[in-house]
Amino acid sequence: MQQDRYLDPHQARRRPPTEWESLLGDSLERAFAAGKHELAPIVEYLNHAGPPAPNGVPWTEDLLQSELARLAETA
Repeated sequence: MQQDRYLDPHQARRRPPTEWESLLGDSLERAFAAGKHELAPIVEYLNHAGPPAPNGVPWTEDLLQSELARLAETA
């Protein structure tokens, strides 16, 4: 008999997320839930709702893309 298979959403995680990473993930989830699926509205949402970008600078499209790529490499 074959065992049931399941997806472990954290199977590729190398470490637990930092508090800032969790806040960013939560804010991105809220942006998606609010119907924001394009980069510009998501950046606008993050600048309004937070968390602030690294070093406290405002989010830009380029910064969000580079930060998400960086996080994907370290996850």
